[in-house]
Amino acid sequence: MKTFVAGATGAVGRRLVPRLVANGHEVVGTTRSPEKVEALRALGAEPVVLDVLDAEAVGRAVSEAAPEVVVHQATALSELGSMRNLDKEFRETNRLRTAGTDNLLAAARAVEAKTFVAQSFAGWPYATEGGWVKDESAPLDESPPATAAASMAAIRHLEAAVEDVDGIEGIVLRYGGFYGPGTSLAEGGAFLEPIRKRQFPIVGSGAGMWSFVHIDDVAGATLAAIERGRRGVYNVVDDEPAPAADWMPYLAELLGAKPPRHVPEWLGRLLAGELFVLMMTEARGASNAKAKRELGWKPIHPSWREGFASMLQLPIAA
Repeated sequence: MKTFVAGATGAVGRRLVPRLVANGHEVVGTTRSPEKVEALRALGAEPVVLDVLDAEAVGRAVSEAAPEVVVHQATALSELGSMRNLDKEFRETNRLRTAGTDNLLAAARAVEAKTFVAQSFAGWPYATEGGWVKDESAPLDESPPATAAASMAAIRHLEAAVEDVDGIEGIVLRYGGFYGPGTSLAEGGAFLEPIRKRQFPIVGSGAGMWSFVHIDDVAGATLAAIERGRRGVYNVVDDEPAPAADWMPYLAELLGAKPPRHVPEWLGRLLAGELFVLMMTEARGASNAKAKRELGWKPIHPSWREGFASMLQLPIAA
């Protein structure tokens, strides 16, 4: 199939494009940076320099490509810093999830594409009520922290627009927290060094559930959605949602670091903001049962325990 991948040089795109090519897809991949054109070509894609927020340029690029599938992986997360004010950090990504989604959907409809696949997130948006692990039917949080309200609104916009699009199989993939090559949770990424230095504390109870997924499993699930997916939302996470109080000490042990410090909720709010406290104490994990059942997908790394050790080329900790 002819497949148009917006954001093809991002963490997902770099792992997805070679898989698409290997499966016989003809891939057109976009980047905002002319300097990345040759890297895209080396992955096997026909490169296009494109700003997804430019509606006219998007319409022209998609029309010229005439794809059967449009994949929206465009984000602006490479320089993500503090979670204290998520909306400030996600301002550009939120525009890509709203205006960018609308531009790509309009272009996909114009060329009568068959399938549209878009990236969403399962890490903290579920309502903090009821069971600790949620499937796709569970409600999203109606009252997120004020500093994440715009980001939640952008997620809702993307998901509603994609699910409701006429004449196209609109597929939303709610990814868990990425780890592995090219992500923030990998050697050289933003998070391992603070864990080594005990600068990433467990807040309060540490009962908040986190759902992880290796970046190669993200690519595999996305490929499955492109080739076999049907309209709807799918959680793309591993088999083992875990409380912060479990996964953080385990990762610290793998890194040869001392266990993470514990701080009370009031200090966590002061240091990192309300959303971080929510993620540490109340966040819900996600179930991957639907993706496994309906996409025929099975993660290579079913548990973050094995996945973290594999990422670091270490044996699994006791």
